[in-house]
Amino acid sequence: MVEKKFANTILTGIGFSILWASASVAGKFGLFSVEPLVLFNLRFFLAGIILLAYIHFFQNARLPQGIEWKQLTIFGALNTALYLGVFIIALQYITAGITSLAIVLNPLFISIMSSVWTKRNVKFVEWVSIALGIIGVGIAAYPLLKGSEVTIKGLSLLGLSMVSYSLGSVYYTTIPWTLSRTSINAWQVFISGILIAPFTIWFHTKPNHFDLRFWLSLLWLVVPVSIIAVQLWLRLLKTDAVRASLWLYLCPIFGLTFSTILLNEPFTMYTIVGTIIVLAAVFIGQRKTN
Repeated sequence: MVEKKFANTILTGIGFSILWASASVAGKFGLFSVEPLVLFNLRFFLAGIILLAYIHFFQNARLPQGIEWKQLTIFGALNTALYLGVFIIALQYITAGITSLAIVLNPLFISIMSSVWTKRNVKFVEWVSIALGIIGVGIAAYPLLKGSEVTIKGLSLLGLSMVSYSLGSVYYTTIPWTLSRTSINAWQVFISGILIAPFTIWFHTKPNHFDLRFWLSLLWLVVPVSIIAVQLWLRLLKTDAVRASLWLYLCPIFGLTFSTILLNEPFTMYTIVGTIIVLAAVFIGQRKTN
C-alpha cells in the first residue's frame, strides 16, 4: 500500500511538472499574436467555463455557500490572478534566464510560510532537498544567465509573483474545503478571470491577432495546464504543501527541454548535470518524508 501510494505520488508529481512547465512555451507562441493579459484572461475565462459546465452538468456539484465565496476569491487571487498577472508584467523587465530560476524559490517560500502559518516543523531532509534543487536548477540554467540584464522593477515584480503563488499554496492547505477539487479549481480560475479583466482592459495598447497560432496556444493553456495540471497540483497540495512544492524543481528542467526542442534554445552539459541533481533532490524529498 505504501509503495503504491508512493508510485501514485511520483506519477502525479511528474505529470504536474511536465504540464506546468509546458505553459511557458505555449505562452510564448500565443504572445506572438496577442497581448499577455489578453491571452491569460481568455485562458482563465475559458478554463473556468469548461470546468463549471462539467461539474454542474456531469457531477451535479453544488454552488459555493457563504464564506466559501470569500475563500475561493482569496485563493484565486493569490494562486492565479496575482501570481500570473504580475509574472506576465515582470517578463517585460527581466530576461528568460532569470525567470527560469524564479520558480525554484517557491519551495523555500512555501516551507517558511507553512512553518509560520501552520506551526509545522520542516524536516532536515526537506531542507537538504531544497538546497539540492536550488543548486541543480542553478547549474542547468547557468548558460542562460550569461549576459542577462535585469532591472530592480523586474526583480521586484518577479519576487512578488513568487510570494503570491506560495501564499496561495499554503492558504489552500489551511482551509477545510468541503467542495471537490474540481469545483475549487473551476471557481478559482473563473474568479481569477473576473479579477484580472479590468487590468486587461486598462493595459490594452496594441491590436491582437486571433489566428491559428493563438487558438492552439490558448487550447493548450486551458486544457492540459489550467485544468489537468492544476488538478494534479491540488492533489499534491492536499497531502503536504512543502513536499508538493518540491515538484516545482522539475518545472525549469522540463521548461529548458521544451525550449530547446521547440524554440531552439541551447541544451548543454550544464542542463544534463542540473537535471540529475534536481531529480535526486525530488526523490530524496519525497522518499524520506513519505
